[in-house]
Amino acid sequence: MSARETFARADRPRGFTLLELLVAVAITSLAVAVVPPFVANSLPGAELKTITRELASALKTARSLAVTRNESVSLRLDLDKNQYWITGYGNTRQLPEDIDLVLYGADSEIPNEVSGGIRFFSDGSSTGGRVTIVRDKRSYRIDVDWLLGRIVVDD
Repeated sequence: MSARETFARADRPRGFTLLELLVAVAITSLAVAVVPPFVANSLPGAELKTITRELASALKTARSLAVTRNESVSLRLDLDKNQYWITGYGNTRQLPEDIDLVLYGADSEIPNEVSGGIRFFSDGSSTGGRVTIVRDKRSYRIDVDWLLGRIVVDD
């Protein structure tokens, strides 16, 4: 064998040993077993936050409609059926059964214990209130300022 052939063989990649492949498979298996539960545990919180932001968006839509149409518009909540809607506009939004809604607001807008709403007026003000969205031990709050009609999500 010449020096040139020896040099060419030393230059070639050696590949992986069986031990190296087994270690790589073990690490990959461990990652596949451990990571999904962490991701799955974070999803309910993400879904709850998304629902909160959608409800806040619906409140903002109700306020915008009141101002642009120069009439009062109400966002109504059915706490028993986990639904909300803007009166006279759009469809009813159904929330998952494992979510609880809690509404604090003006007595004039809460006729009974299972339903109520927040009304926005043509000048942008509102009856004010707070909607709390709860699942298990997590909760988010949406505050509606009565004077300005401003909607704030408290994360």
